Amino acid sequence: MKIRVNWLQHVAFEATTDSGHMITMDGAPEIGGENRGPRPMETVLAGTGACSAIDVVLILKKARQAITDCVVEVTAHRATTDPKVFTRIHFHYMVTGRRLDLAKVERAVKLSAEVYCSASAMLAKTATVTHDVELIEEK
Repeated sequence: MKIRVNWLQHVAFEATTDSGHMITMDGAPEIGGENRGPRPMETVLAGTGACSAIDVVLILKKARQAITDCVVEVTAHRATTDPKVFTRIHFHYMVTGRRLDLAKVERAVKLSAEVYCSASAMLAKTATVTHDVELIEEK
């Protein structure tokens, strides 16, 4: 995997991924950012949330759960001194479907966290990572 990061101006950068997609990122205004894109650490969390959500959706589909939506809210706390690594991360999964089995959803989250999601496995090296699940019955 290879990513190319190009400096745009001030503290804004554009990353081009191996798959040909682009992400514009910018630093915070207090360091000269102009809010041209998410902060780099926000993209780390977004990627981790997406990585885990992909796992959960695929596992639940394989388990023949009638899933219609999956939203993950990721909340993180960072160290106050440099390097300001993530110290605590919480994943809140809101899974919508028809007659979903809570045990199967919790198992999918656990498998993502402990086996499949490489992004959350890396972050777990510096942060305490927790999860919870909310089932939403589709009408």
